Amino acid sequence: MLLNINRQVNFCLVLFLLITNVNSFSQEMPPIQVFSSQDYGAENQNWAISQADNDFIYVANNKGLLEYNGASWQLYNSPNDGILRSVRVVGDKIFSGGYMDFGYWLKDDFGGFQYTSLAENKNFSIKEDEDFWGIIDVEGYVIFQSFDRIYIYNTTDLSFDIIESDERINKVFKVGQSIYFQKMDVGVFEIRNGKANVIISSEAIKGKELVNIYDFDNGLLLQTKEHGFYTFQNNSVNRWSTEIDDLLSNISIYSSISLREGGFILGTIANGIIQLDKNGKQLLKIDQSYGLSNNTILSLLEDNFGNIWLGLDNGINVVNLNSPFKVYTDKQGVLGTVYAAAQTHDFLYLGTNQGLFYKPINTNVKFKFIEGTKGQVWSLSFLKGTLFCGHDKGTFVINNFVAQKVSSEIGTWAVKEIVGRPNLLIQGNYKGLFILEKLNNTWQFRNKIEGFNISSRYFEFIDLNELFVSHEHKGVYKIKIDKDYQKIIDYKKMSINEGIKSSIVNYNDEILYSSREGVFKFKNNSFKKDTVLSKLLSGDKYVSGKLIYDKKGDKLWGFSNNEIIYVEPGKLSSKPKVNVIAISSEVRKSKPAFENILLLRDNNYLIGTTEGYLIMDLNKIAHQPLEIHLNNIKYGALPNELQPLNLVNEAMLKNKFNNLKFNYSIANYEKLLSSKYKYRLKGIYNDWSDWSRNSEVFFKNLPHGDYTFEAKAMSGGILSDKVLSYSFNIEKPWYIKPLAIVLYVGFGLFLMYLLHFFNKRHYKKQQQKLLEKKERELKLDQLENQRQLIQFKNKNLQLDIENKNRELGMATMNLVKRNELLNNIKTELSKSNSVNDIKKVVKLINSSLNNTGDWKLFEEAFNNVDKDFMKKIKSKHPAITPNDLRLCAYLRLNLSSKEIAPLLNISHKSVEVKRYRLRKKIGLDHDQSLSNYIIEL
Repeated sequence: MLLNINRQVNFCLVLFLLITNVNSFSQEMPPIQVFSSQDYGAENQNWAISQADNDFIYVANNKGLLEYNGASWQLYNSPNDGILRSVRVVGDKIFSGGYMDFGYWLKDDFGGFQYTSLAENKNFSIKEDEDFWGIIDVEGYVIFQSFDRIYIYNTTDLSFDIIESDERINKVFKVGQSIYFQKMDVGVFEIRNGKANVIISSEAIKGKELVNIYDFDNGLLLQTKEHGFYTFQNNSVNRWSTEIDDLLSNISIYSSISLREGGFILGTIANGIIQLDKNGKQLLKIDQSYGLSNNTILSLLEDNFGNIWLGLDNGINVVNLNSPFKVYTDKQGVLGTVYAAAQTHDFLYLGTNQGLFYKPINTNVKFKFIEGTKGQVWSLSFLKGTLFCGHDKGTFVINNFVAQKVSSEIGTWAVKEIVGRPNLLIQGNYKGLFILEKLNNTWQFRNKIEGFNISSRYFEFIDLNELFVSHEHKGVYKIKIDKDYQKIIDYKKMSINEGIKSSIVNYNDEILYSSREGVFKFKNNSFKKDTVLSKLLSGDKYVSGKLIYDKKGDKLWGFSNNEIIYVEPGKLSSKPKVNVIAISSEVRKSKPAFENILLLRDNNYLIGTTEGYLIMDLNKIAHQPLEIHLNNIKYGALPNELQPLNLVNEAMLKNKFNNLKFNYSIANYEKLLSSKYKYRLKGIYNDWSDWSRNSEVFFKNLPHGDYTFEAKAMSGGILSDKVLSYSFNIEKPWYIKPLAIVLYVGFGLFLMYLLHFFNKRHYKKQQQKLLEKKERELKLDQLENQRQLIQFKNKNLQLDIENKNRELGMATMNLVKRNELLNNIKTELSKSNSVNDIKKVVKLINSSLNNTGDWKLFEEAFNNVDKDFMKKIKSKHPAITPNDLRLCAYLRLNLSSKEIAPLLNISHKSVEVKRYRLRKKIGLDHDQSLSNYIIEL
């Protein structure tokens, strides 16, 4: 009963919100990819769009033909530098029309296009200032339309038929295999057998310019520029009413298309695009305020993937109409960053850093703020029929869009149920764990669980009274609580490294801990690494360790740098299935470590972002592989001087042309599902490269050899259906070719002969030089030996002289000593009383003292030592007597007068007299020393 009352109240509130917010229109948009003129390298206006069989896009631009391959743009300038107004892909030809010219572009073997003009046909001439605005193909014919004519080109026999018109032809239309066009103020014509036939008179559509014609219920549906839709059935034109007739009467439609799955896209002159279903109901309206780069839509195309291409007055946009993603962007900044989301029966709630907001489900009204919740919302939990809001200010219960605070403990991270205790809830706060209790049908704060004061953002139960608490800076704690949840009995820190942005979650009764190091499972009282999940969510791929278990959808969600990962039960086995969605962190714009995801309905999930949220439909995630294309190859001798290479045949390149650049792509036009590529060059780099968004690779200075370039791509996590392959050869340089090797061998032999010849001559000269050197060395040795011999003899002579000097000295000293002794004896004997005996002894001593034999002996020894002295002094002083010579000899020996006296057997005074007489004979001055003169002579 209470539930029915709540539903009635909610229904009334929905009606109230719809009434009060009719002017507050807000919608979840498909992703829009914007290409500016700087992106594609041409001018702003883009008049027509077409798609080829390989899914490449071609655009008629003011400057020429644009080609987009999914990774890069290429411009081909108009042949006459005029504006291209129309483009149509027919088979392998790209037909285009512009100012005073029309023709086709054909791809050459180098990946570029060559243009052939059809306007140069000799059977007709183009009118002055004629522009070609439309191209249509049908049954082997291509039709070119200008304001003045329709040219029908037979692609088989290359002939032309021309339909002239005196009135302006605005557009040409294809419906099935029929061709229609309108002449202003004349009517609508159908071309049959090359002739124009009126099918609708001017009166029936007077003043109404047609934008398009569609097949409609065995008739035609006419899209007018400013008057909405009309039907043509049974030769009658009638208004086709839609819910937006008032809108269509106030705007101008410039272009429109019908969609393959039904419905229409209308391109306006000043109001963007409008999507209608097949009954004319408005589904979507997108203008510049919702992401278009311009509100004037010159051309429209639905591509092979259901994307809508818009040729704008300023740029090119792609609306991913069938994208698995829808985007809600908070352009005014009212919401802020979405940290949590929850859904009740009829309402969607968003918890942000600005507070708590809500709106009715499946409506386009703006979000409303819930008073009292201003500030940071950390979590939203719909438990036991009640919505709990974990807030920086505490815990709130949301009842009929009113916030009631049930706990003032600041910083509530999360609120969870306790199994087996229906009236209790546990919450993690900045300062630990707390208990909420339901009393009298009202939730209120009961107590803090004492004994644990660590911030408890992540906590999971192991059993009724045991749980894990994870703190990114402190680690993981295992806590045991008493049965009344009043206090902590015990807790300990687990042996696993803490990590920034880490988290813990219970998935299918298994505790998982995730950090930069990987994902770990708690098993047998310890954490063990899960290799599958760790490979996807750790290392360089790591953005956040936040894991989210969606119980309703039975999926475990994780977030990496380039992907969203989700694990779900296997359909045919118990082994879980790991799925990858290739949407990068920079595209999804989630707050790292605060990612949040909410199941809305049937595999539709809401993902909070820093600007609003994404809606992701897993049913639309593409599982169709795309084909990878080799667009072009450029090569050259220098990296900055490259030329195109033939793509058809295997290339044989000269050695100096060893710089190659490969350009490849897949035609992925989804904005949020990125494309990635990897490559290898077999022959030098045999291992695959890492995945990269770069669709171009440049190999510089490759050595000679045979190579095969291979590349593959991935889009939305799906691999391309084939591996691109291109083989080429780089010739050996001329200096290692066989002829060069023969020349090298011949030159080597000749060089060896020259070396042998010159070496032989050189060594002969060296040998002669060595012989001459040896002879000189022998002579020098002989001279050296002689010198050494003479030196040796001189040394021996010197030794003899020294010996003789010693002998002379000894002899002299002996004489001195002897004579002194004899004189002493004589003196003593003279004192004796026995005169006769003494006289005999004295006489004997005197005879000994006067013995000339001693002098002769001395003289002989002296002459041996200084033989030239006697001759020299005698020749210089002839007056010297033999006794004077004897004195001179003693003076030469540097003997004193006292030492000389005994040798001469005279007194000391007599020696002085002799010295004086000798000075006179020699003629020495008074101040000259006689001894020095004799010694220096």
